[in-house]
Amino acid sequence: MSKKLKNNTAPQTAAVAPGGAIATDDVDAIMKKYDRESNVRIWEGKPKMVVHVIMIAFSLYTIWSTLFSTAAAQTRLATFLGMILIIGYLVYPAKKGDTRVNHLPWYDVLIMACGGFGFFYFAVNANELAKKARKLSKETFFLVIAIMSILAVVELCRRCVGLPIIIVVAAFLIYTFTNVRFGKVVSDLFYTTSGIIGSPISACEKFIVVFIIFGAFLERSGISNFFIDLANSLVGSASGGPAKVAVISSALCGMVSGSSVGNTVTTGSVTIPMMKKTGYKGEFAGAVEAAASTGGQIMPPIMGTAAFLMLDYIEGSTYGDIALRALLPAILYFAGIFIAVHLEAKKLGLEGIPKDQLPVFKVLIRKIYLLLPLVVLVGLVSTNTYSLKICASIAIVVTIVVGAFNKDNRISFSKCMDALDAGARGTISVAVACAMAGIVAGCITATGLASKLINGIIAVADGKIFIALFLTMLCCIVLGMGVPTTATYIIMASTCAPILTRPEIGVPVLAAHFFVFYFGIVADITPPVALAAYAGSAIAKAPPMMTAFNATRLAIAGFIVPYICAMNPAMLLINAAPLEIVQIVITSLIGIFGVQAGLSGYVYAKMNPLFRILIVAGGLTLMTPGLVTDLIGIVLVAGIVVYQRTKAKKVAA
Repeated sequence: MSKKLKNNTAPQTAAVAPGGAIATDDVDAIMKKYDRESNVRIWEGKPKMVVHVIMIAFSLYTIWSTLFSTAAAQTRLATFLGMILIIGYLVYPAKKGDTRVNHLPWYDVLIMACGGFGFFYFAVNANELAKKARKLSKETFFLVIAIMSILAVVELCRRCVGLPIIIVVAAFLIYTFTNVRFGKVVSDLFYTTSGIIGSPISACEKFIVVFIIFGAFLERSGISNFFIDLANSLVGSASGGPAKVAVISSALCGMVSGSSVGNTVTTGSVTIPMMKKTGYKGEFAGAVEAAASTGGQIMPPIMGTAAFLMLDYIEGSTYGDIALRALLPAILYFAGIFIAVHLEAKKLGLEGIPKDQLPVFKVLIRKIYLLLPLVVLVGLVSTNTYSLKICASIAIVVTIVVGAFNKDNRISFSKCMDALDAGARGTISVAVACAMAGIVAGCITATGLASKLINGIIAVADGKIFIALFLTMLCCIVLGMGVPTTATYIIMASTCAPILTRPEIGVPVLAAHFFVFYFGIVADITPPVALAAYAGSAIAKAPPMMTAFNATRLAIAGFIVPYICAMNPAMLLINAAPLEIVQIVITSLIGIFGVQAGLSGYVYAKMNPLFRILIVAGGLTLMTPGLVTDLIGIVLVAGIVVYQRTKAKKVAA
């Protein structure tokens, strides 16, 4: 839900820490290379303290505003974006790798002042401007204010999110300007709720920011270390143990962090060197961490806050319903990676970590209380006891109380202030990405582009759902490149999900939202812009593209399951009887085993190409709910496994 507080010092010489883990300075250097949010200004001394206080004040204000403010929506949202501009330009320099200390150039001050003035002017005069709505597009003063503020947000987005989303927004704007009068477009995008202060930024200001702050507090409670130690104690001693530890720990940590790249680097700095030391190739080790960290975003019950966002977009759904529907796809995703690393370990003859070097489960389980904030949050949201923002606020308080009992990593007053600082920093990229999503939504509304896109895809698909899904998948992967999890889902829900829910295609609303969300997330490991995979390759010192292709293979379930969910919603346990659910779970797990076995080319012995194709085909049919497909799949998968087992025994004899 938030990134860890970025190190505010210049990177030093890379080193390897005792035990094989990558040292902090090396981690920072990798983060700066592959994660734009890590390229921050360097503040020291009194300026650093001033910035720290500003960040804390922002977080406290947003919590107060979310819980207690009665101001009009436009006033609150304009104020929120104005403050985002100020803290954003205090944090992010114009270029990556800027190591100048306490340096804030004049042009950044100018951009900050001009952009901030526009939003604060709008906030103060919101009621009066609403009365002049029809005249604003013809008055130069109001257009200049709007243009300055919009450009300031776009530039901040370039700095902290990256160019891919800017290119997408630019394409939508160019199309809009060629079809609608310039003044009206600018006026609508800035002064109405159909643009930059539309529903995406409203969701961010209303409750996402509180969840981001909650994530920052949760990280400082020591829960990440608990997850890693728990994974070590459970599977560390198994064959190829470190890779299995990476799968489990990254699933748990990634669920909370909400950042594929951030989680790849932070947990990967420990797990990737361990995997290489065990005997895995560098490109495989980096891929395991990248695929598992990316999958953390689809892991219920948190899903990087996407589970809570879906409540705003899917009418009639409850949080418990969404988390339950997401469970089987997430299990299949991580089961696929787990099976792949197990088969790879068996193929290479790898061993695990000696048990005397692992945490003792009985001792570790005494820290189970660290999970209490998550339990409280999920319980409150599931029972609709309070609104989302109040539930998150209560969870923050519970985290502070729980952290006070963790003697190994106790939450102090200083850590609370650091969490508020980190929450503010983590909000910047999400907020500007949401603002960009609002611009895209505004362009679509102004031009009627949504219906044109939908009609175009329907015409190309010609009634074939698979083609419509494939074209939508491509759109999701392009739009999701380098975008934070929450903003990714907002963009997908606004632009791509409506395509699939049209009667001509007929995908159920929930299945459509899962489809677009999953493909927006896997953009982080899909070549050519596979930032999480590239970050993993940097730690593993392996070829980036090879690591990305390995990550895509490991995460193959993330590319298959969304199609099955869309074409047969029984995979999401929709309209499925209890016995059918049991059947779907069992056959799907066997199916993902078949797919990964075929891609690995090994079960008990090396498989020839024909058997690899047949076992993959059998796995795919098992993952497609239905009695006939299940029977075909079982025959193929079981037959090949039995043959492989018999062949291995003969070789051994």
